Amino acid sequence: MGFFEKFILFLATGAGSGRIPFAPGTFGTIAGIPVVFLLYLVPSSMQVFSILVVILFAMWTSDRAEALIGEKDPGCIVIDEIAGLTVAMAGISLSVCSVASGFLIFRLFDIIKPFPVSFFEKKFHGGAGIVLDDVVAGLYSIIVLRILF
Repeated sequence: MGFFEKFILFLATGAGSGRIPFAPGTFGTIAGIPVVFLLYLVPSSMQVFSILVVILFAMWTSDRAEALIGEKDPGCIVIDEIAGLTVAMAGISLSVCSVASGFLIFRLFDIIKPFPVSFFEKKFHGGAGIVLDDVVAGLYSIIVLRILF
């Protein structure tokens, strides 16, 4: 495996956080917190575009990593959790309380997968199937966060 393939796996696994043997999605979401803070530094006029870039990059990376691993939606791929958390925290003022709430609410929706979260996971394949369910979980989360904050 060459450097490029190893780099794809490094990104897809959230800098290796997805390789932790228990709760990889939770650790992947934790790995997304610095990305949320970085996106907060982007001018608000560019935040939606920036989040779309994160989502598309996550789809591309997930698709490549899934092919490299040779397994459908492997648990070690957590860049989808990172993308979902960026959606959940979009436009929310960042504080310890809001980030902790966003983390917990996003994980809840990602784990229980209410409709249509589960639909996106089952209907789409490859990178889109890996990422879109987390984006929808992020959309549910942002609704709850907007009510709370």
